[in-house]
Amino acid sequence: MVIFNWFKLQFIENKGMAWGVQIPGEYGKLILTVFRLFAIAGIGYWLWDSARKHAPGVLLFSIALIFAGAFGNIIDSVFYGLIFEESGSQVAQIFPEEGGYGELFHGKVVDMFKFSFFSPIFNLADFAISVGVGIIIVFNKKAFPKKKKTEEIQETEVVSEVEN
Repeated sequence: MVIFNWFKLQFIENKGMAWGVQIPGEYGKLILTVFRLFAIAGIGYWLWDSARKHAPGVLLFSIALIFAGAFGNIIDSVFYGLIFEESGSQVAQIFPEEGGYGELFHGKVVDMFKFSFFSPIFNLADFAISVGVGIIIVFNKKAFPKKKKTEEIQETEVVSEVEN
């Protein structure tokens, strides 16, 4: 569906990861999905730990975007193949009688946004991840502020007093 002459919605089932790159072999998709699960656990821990340490809001917001995007793609990777039939040239049916096209952890990720000036097709989850990473890069000094020298000296004095 063409929205503007430079943007359209185009349904595509991405079998791999970014830009449709796939890990070859029988277990490639399984390896990718398991990696994604570990990555989402790590990102979730990073978000929790940063919130616990009262990290700057820009960092928390960025990590939350990355986590939400990664979680959205994980849902597709883990479950999409179980609940949809193969779409091919028609619209995929949800919960078909004969079951989905794939197994647990072998689902495709649905992409739908296509720009005339950018060749990859991507989804909202990919956009959230990209924006989160972009914010961290652009606002790096606000996301990861350096401690002031006096705070570092005070922390060193407190540690040395505790050790004695």
